[in-house]
Amino acid sequence: MSSHRRLVKHFSRKSGPLKALIRGLMVSLVEHGRIKTTEARAKEVRRHIEKVITLGRKGDLNSTRLVIAKLANKELGLELVKNIAPRFKDRPGGYTRVIKIGRRPGDTAEMAFLEFVDYDWKTMSKAKSVVEAKAGKATKEDKAAKKTESKAKKANAVQAAKSRKVVRQMKNKSRAAMHAAAK
Repeated sequence: MSSHRRLVKHFSRKSGPLKALIRGLMVSLVEHGRIKTTEARAKEVRRHIEKVITLGRKGDLNSTRLVIAKLANKELGLELVKNIAPRFKDRPGGYTRVIKIGRRPGDTAEMAFLEFVDYDWKTMSKAKSVVEAKAGKATKEDKAAKKTESKAKKANAVQAAKSRKVVRQMKNKSRAAMHAAAK
């Protein structure tokens, strides 16, 4: 099949799964600022995310709703309109870049990073470690609630195992009686 004059890549998917793939990659990019994917996917997603950012730069209600509809995620849509799009207010386009990083070992697919042009990996890695450290500290109430929940789960599992054992014993007895009657 010829690829001349083809405007979009389909990635061997029908329209629904293709839309979900592109939407998922866009959501990940907005959430993390940088994603690692195949080069072809990165180039395809770049087309879509650039349009969404241009739309988000307007900042009015209608464009905000359209951005949320494109991403299918209200929180990240608002994040894009309020925080990401204003960073590119003076920029006429080209909000993302594709950085080739070599081939994937398994299938030798060409891999690439897709990131916003103002992405700073040094500060992002520090910010992630701070967020993870805060998320790691659980309160005493959370720990106590998890303990009681796990005890309840164990008790339910034990009860279910006992009932399965009783059912199994009943089935064995009825089979034995049926075999004895047949002889």
